[in-house]
Amino acid sequence: MPGEIDPEIRAILMRLLRGREEAHELPISVLRAGHELENAELCGPGEPVAGVRDVLVATPTGDVPVRIYLPRGPAPHLSLAYFHGGGWAIGSIDSFDAVCRALANASGALVASVDYRLAPEHRFPAALDDCLAVTRWLSEHAQELGAATRAVAVGGDSAGGGLAAVVARRLRDDPEVDLRWQLLIYPTCDALQASESNTLFAQGFGLTKAAMRRYWDLYLDGVDGMDPDASPLYAQDLEGLAPALILTAGYDVLRDEGEAYGRSLERAGVPVVRLRYETAIHGFWRWQQAAALARTAVADVGAILGPPVDIS
Repeated sequence: MPGEIDPEIRAILMRLLRGREEAHELPISVLRAGHELENAELCGPGEPVAGVRDVLVATPTGDVPVRIYLPRGPAPHLSLAYFHGGGWAIGSIDSFDAVCRALANASGALVASVDYRLAPEHRFPAALDDCLAVTRWLSEHAQELGAATRAVAVGGDSAGGGLAAVVARRLRDDPEVDLRWQLLIYPTCDALQASESNTLFAQGFGLTKAAMRRYWDLYLDGVDGMDPDASPLYAQDLEGLAPALILTAGYDVLRDEGEAYGRSLERAGVPVVRLRYETAIHGFWRWQQAAALARTAVADVGAILGPPVDIS
């Protein structure tokens, strides 16, 4: 087992668990409202950035809302398409506003937060299609939006981290996309939920195994969970992917599958940077106001993504 849970995060966990029904028993509308309220309390208003702009990206299936964050400082050397967490069913660009602001400033990257379509109204692969389309759009328009180069990265947390992993693989051979990083924050990688951490932290640590099962079922709607476009862990063609930064939390049902995916990437020759925050739980990344460890994690990620990329 990891070390003791960080005191600030333990206090948040106790507050979240107090009188709370299991997520797998609540209507999606209630979960969505609760998620927005929770983020308002724990994430705060976010720090100032150089600029924020909301745009609509036209795709074959409709317009996708995207929020662009320009960091303070020099023109961004990198643009990051960010896909929020929430089990493909909850979350929004509003509820991830604070962490995207912090990430932009910490990394010096332009961050484009993607409001992809949610399940169960829009099942697999709707979210993936939106994320692919916006990443291609960002690569094409990065310099018009204020970046110094066309170099892009993909990233996200939880379900968004899983989406980022798939997008990185799907765009590997696209000559129009100069993909430099994949940032995977406790990513969803295995719909079969076969890892040890799924048992160790099945309940009592925020995200439960049962809730994760519900999210997978809502998203996949009968699709084979071993489809690599849903579960990156089952992808066989990982050679030549962009370097990965994989962040996990010690007390998280998703911990082991994210780390297993990192090992698969390494076996395929992909450079991997791994960060495990032993005393954290799932979701801590976005709690910028309430947890110092969340701010530390963003600063750590920013320092890795921050150095200018080679654009030769």
